[in-house]
Order: sequence, then C-alpha cells, then structure tokens
Amino acid sequence: MKRIKSIRLITLIAVICLTSCESFDDLAINPNEPTQVNPSLILTNLEVRAFEKVDLNAALAVRYMTFTDNVTDFQYYGWQRFNFNEYDDLRQVQKMIEEAERIDAVNFIALSKFFRAYFYHELTQRYGDIPYGETLAGFEDNFEAEYIPQEEVYIGILKDLTEANEELDESNGVIDGDIVYGGNITQWKKLINSFHLRVLMNLSLKEGNTRFNVRSAFANIFNNPGDFPIFERNEDNAQLVFQDLDGSRYPEFQNRSLPTAYYFSSSFINMLKEREDPRLFKIAQPDVKSRQAANPGFETDFDSYSGLDAGAPLSENVAAVSDEGLGSLMAERYANDPVNEPGIALGYAEVSFILAEAVSRGWINGNAAEFYEDGIRTSMEFYDIPETDIEAYLQHPQVIYDAGQGLEMIITQKYISFFMNSQLEPFYNQRRTGFPTFRVGPATLNGGEIPKRWMYPEQELDFNQVNVNTAIQRQFSGNDNINGVMWLLQEE
Repeated sequence: MKRIKSIRLITLIAVICLTSCESFDDLAINPNEPTQVNPSLILTNLEVRAFEKVDLNAALAVRYMTFTDNVTDFQYYGWQRFNFNEYDDLRQVQKMIEEAERIDAVNFIALSKFFRAYFYHELTQRYGDIPYGETLAGFEDNFEAEYIPQEEVYIGILKDLTEANEELDESNGVIDGDIVYGGNITQWKKLINSFHLRVLMNLSLKEGNTRFNVRSAFANIFNNPGDFPIFERNEDNAQLVFQDLDGSRYPEFQNRSLPTAYYFSSSFINMLKEREDPRLFKIAQPDVKSRQAANPGFETDFDSYSGLDAGAPLSENVAAVSDEGLGSLMAERYANDPVNEPGIALGYAEVSFILAEAVSRGWINGNAAEFYEDGIRTSMEFYDIPETDIEAYLQHPQVIYDAGQGLEMIITQKYISFFMNSQLEPFYNQRRTGFPTFRVGPATLNGGEIPKRWMYPEQELDFNQVNVNTAIQRQFSGNDNINGVMWLLQEE
C-alpha cells in the first residue's frame, strides 16, 4: 500500500489547475495560466475526497458514540436538509474524463467511470432520485437539472462499474498520481468489482426486479474471479494511510472534543462486552470510575467499560459522567496520534461479510460461516489482535455462526467492523436489514423513529424548485421528509 505523499500540496495543484480551466469564455482565458491538466493530478484529489471516510457525525447516527456538549441532530435524529457536495467531486470526475480523452489515457477514463458510480451511489442512497448523467451539465451551468428516478440511477451505476472493469488494462497506459494503489491495475479491478458487490447487495430488496437480476449478477462476479477479481486480504483495502504531514494527518487529530465529549454509546459497548470482544480494548478507554480505582488489570477488564444512552436527555448523560463516573471515551490515539489508523472506504472485512450474506440468501454457493469468520478475523487483524485471542473470540457462544440467525449475526459483525470507517455504510446496512437495533429513547426526535433519508438541500428549493418538487411528488406524494421510503427500500 502506497502512503500519502503530501496530499495537501498535490490537491492544491489540482484545485488550482481545475479552477484555471473554468473560464467563462475565450476572452477570459489568462494566457499565463494552464487550461489543461494531466488527469493524474485530478486522480490524487479524487482519491482523497472519496476514500477519507472517518466521520464522527456518522458515528453518532449509527450509535457508536454519544455527544455530551450539546444536542446534536445526528445523534437525536433531528435530521433535516443535507448537501450536494458530491456534485463538486463529480465535476472533477468529468474533468478527468475530458483530460484523459485529450491524451487518450484509457485507464483514466475507466477510473473516472468508477468514481462516477461511487459518488452517484452515495448521493442516491442519501436522497433517492437525483440529478444524474446528462442532466449534470444543466446542473453545473444553471442549477436547473432534471431529477432521474432512482431505479435509472442504479442502472447507470452498474453499467459504469461493468465498463470500468472491462476497460482497465495494462496495455492502456500507466496510472500516475495514484496514492492508494500505486497504479496497480489488478488492485483497481479488485476495488471496482468489490464495490460492484456492495452495490448489488444494496439492492437486496430488489431481488424480484428483472431489470437487475441481482442474484445472477452477483454470482457472475463471484464465480468468475479471472474476469472479476475481488478483495482477498486487508492489503487490498481502499483506504488512506495517514502521515504526520500538514494536510495528511488523521482527520480527528487534535480534536479537542474527543477527550471530553465523545463517549461510547451503551448499546455498542454492551454489544462488545457481551461477546467479550478484544477490539473494545483497542478503541476505547476505561470509564472514569475504573480509571480512578485503577485496580490491577483494569484496562483489560470488560467491567471497566461503560457507555451512555444515545436516546437519553443530554442532562442525564452529563450527570452519568460527572456524578457516576460512567462513560468510556475513545482511545487516546484517535486524538493524539497524527497517523493513528488508515481511513477505510471499502475493506476486505466488508467484502467477506457481503459474501457471507450472499450465501445466506442463496445467491452464491459457499460456506457462510467461513466468510463470516473471515470477516471477523480480518477486522481483528486490522487492530493487531493476537491470533490466540481471535480464535478464542470465534468460539464465544454469541459469536459461533448460527444459520438460523445468520443475517443478524453477519450484519452485527459487519457493523462492529465499520467503527470509525466507511462513514454511513453501517446506517445503510441497518436501514436495509433492520440490524442491529439502533437505540431510541425519550430524547430522540422524529417521533422516536430512525430516519430513512435526508431532505433535499435548501439550494435546490431556491434554484431548482420545479425539478426537485417533481421528484418529491413522484417519490413521496409531495412531502419531502426524512421518513420517506425511497424506491431502493421498496421490496420487489
């Protein structure tokens, strides 16, 4: 895995070049500034944008953490409108296509299709129908872009992923500027096809939709590793490895709130304690009362760890910390180590759990228990858990795979493996399967319900009202709300 080489400098160069290319007309071109840029510079920036998936707001939303400084909408499900920031990334993708076509860099065109699918997938999961494809040109110029039904967006995403895998080839040129895989074509193919499996599993409720044939499409990738290689080990992960350089450090490095206000959610802590999961000792600190007592071996005593109720009123959680000494903070390295751990966008552990789920659904032949255990083992190896501890964990009564509870066990372990990586992927999995149960309580907003989506950005209501209202009417009977059931969540 290649390490980041001064991301900030390269990103700045790419941004300058991109900005200089966006002149209003020929008369506005500055002859002293470049109007063309090598696609390798754009690739570097896209990798940073796409693969840095460390997100504390997501950790609150999916019940890893609770926050004690104030009431946050992410934690208490008071979700409202979000942003369309991925369209800025998609404009860079389009620019990379244009520059790659200019110099006939076929591999960069293929990678552009992957990133296009990647960013559109995030947008459509968040909202439902979105501006897509050819409509993006109008969106870029005047914000008046037509919204495309989510079903059609997914057709386009899957097409892009198929073509990206087909077009990537050693004979199509070197991939420079690659800070993740160092230009390795096979590694990129593994990522593209592994992401393809994620998207197909995301469509699990559409098993009866003949436009997708998700079972056969999934099996075709899995059964043909020569044409469709997928992740096989942790070293294949799509991740950013941080360095102690300005602009390249771990995103939460020196976050002053981490040591004072971010406590583990009791539901997550209890999940780990019930299974005697040694990953707890890698990601959390003992609670206040246990640190003060400092009994021998307290750091590796599961009773030394406790969480706060993510659905409780803020005042109750503050009192639990101050009066009772409850609440485990994140391990000190998250705030104190500029390198800490890589930020994973898509990892081998996730792919193993996806394959386990596919077996449990009857999509592919295989041993669900083996894939499930491989996902656990891979996640623990990420944290450098000793092999003896891994094997002991796999024999825990609540961990031994039971086909009768297969889906719940797979998604639960997948959820554990997502801690502080993959951004909102654990939310999308929970929304799709119902596992694990996310805690709601007396202080939870939204009528005590877990939201299903975000509302469209305010800017769309201001500048693209006709098109966004058409999309809202088509999907949600005119009510743009966070509980709306998008096409993706309607079983077929």
